[in-house]
Amino acid sequence: MADIRPFRAYRPAPGLEGKIAALPYDVYNREEACVVVKENPYSFLAIDRAETQFGPEVDTYAPEVYAKARQMLDAQIEEGRFVQEETPCYYLYEQTMNGRKQTGIVACASIDDYCNNVIKKHENTRADKELDRINHVDICNMQTGPIFLAYRSEKALSELTRQVKGAAPVYDFVSEDGIGHRVWIIAKTEEIQLIQESFARIPAIYIADGHHRCASAVKVGQKRRQAHPDYIGNEEYNYFLSVLFPDEELHIMDYNRVVKDLNGFTEGEFLQTVTSAFTVEKVGKEPFEPKKKGEFGMFLEEEWYCLTAKEHIKSEDAVEGLDVSILQNHLLAPILGIQDPKTDKRIDFVGGIRGLKELERRVHTDMKLAFSMYPTSIGELFAVADASRLMPPKSTWFEPKLRSGLFLHKLDE
Repeated sequence: MADIRPFRAYRPAPGLEGKIAALPYDVYNREEACVVVKENPYSFLAIDRAETQFGPEVDTYAPEVYAKARQMLDAQIEEGRFVQEETPCYYLYEQTMNGRKQTGIVACASIDDYCNNVIKKHENTRADKELDRINHVDICNMQTGPIFLAYRSEKALSELTRQVKGAAPVYDFVSEDGIGHRVWIIAKTEEIQLIQESFARIPAIYIADGHHRCASAVKVGQKRRQAHPDYIGNEEYNYFLSVLFPDEELHIMDYNRVVKDLNGFTEGEFLQTVTSAFTVEKVGKEPFEPKKKGEFGMFLEEEWYCLTAKEHIKSEDAVEGLDVSILQNHLLAPILGIQDPKTDKRIDFVGGIRGLKELERRVHTDMKLAFSMYPTSIGELFAVADASRLMPPKSTWFEPKLRSGLFLHKLDE
C-alpha cells in the first residue's frame, strides 16, 4: 500500500509564481536554457540548469555548477522569493491545456515504495543521466522537480479534490505556452488524514513521467541512509517530491517516428514488402492521424498512407501488443533494418505536441519517411508496469509538463 505523505513545501512568494515556474530541466539544451534564463532571470531554470550562469568553457556537470545552484537557491530563499508552510500539507495542482484539465495531489512518496515496486516503472534509466540530478539534489539539499505519478482513480480522493477546488486558489496564472496553472493548499487535519488513508488503500502507483528524476531522488535517499545508519525512516530524505494524478484525467499524446532512408529499397519495393504485415491504403495529401489501435500513418514521397496491422502480427502480450512494438518488430526492424531504436542514428522521434506537419517538415529536410502513431493508453502503461515489463523507447508523451520551482522539498527538515 502506498505511503504518500504531506510536507512543508517551499513555494514561490505570492505574485512570483508565474515568473519562477519553469518547464523541466531536460526539455532544453544548454543554448536554449541560457536564452530562457537571460529573458527571465526569475525562472527556476537558472537553478535547475546553473550552467546558465557560466560561459561555455565551464562544463555543464562541473562541481562549481552544482555549488552555484545551491548558492542561488539559498540566496533566493533568504531574500524571500520563496515561502514555507508552518505545518506539513498536501497541495492540489491543476493544469489546463486546450480546455482539458488534470488535477494532481502534490505530496511526497516513499523511496521504499519505489524499491519494493509499490511505485511501478515502465522504463529503464541510464546511470549517466541519473548522476546529474543526484548531484543537483544532494548538493542543493532540495528536490526541485516533481515526479509525475499516476494512480487508478479513487472515489474519496476525487470528491475531496472537487471540494477543495471550490475555494480560491493560492496561485492562478497562465504560462507563456498557454497552460493554465492553479494551486490550492490542503491543511485541514481531516483532509490530510483522508488523503493518507486513501493512498494506503491503493495497491500500486505508476511513474508516468520522470523515471530519471525519480531514480536520482531514491539514490540520494539511499546515500543519506548509509551516512546515517541510525535513521528511523521518517526523515525527509526517505521521500521524494511527486504530483499524483488519477488515471481518468491523464492524456497521453502520440510519439511519432521519422526515418532517414528506405534501407536500399525503391519506393515500390518498400511498399510491396510492407504489405506482408500491413494493409496499405493511400489516403492523400493531408496528414493522416490514426483513429484506432493497430492503425498507422505513413508519409512517403509527398503521399500519406494508412497502414493497418494484419491479424497475424497482433498480440495480447502487454509489450508486444503495443503499437510502438508492432511497428518496430514488423516494419522498422525487419524491413528498414533499425534493430535498436535507442542507438540507431537513422531514426528520430517527434512528440505529438509538435503536430503532424512537423513530420512533413522533417521529411522535407533531413528524413525520407515518417510514421504517425495512435497514442499509447494509460491502461496499456499500467498493464506493462503491472507485468514488471518495460516499454520500448519513446512510447509515451505526456502533456502538459509539470513545472519546476512551484514546490520544493527540503531533505533535512
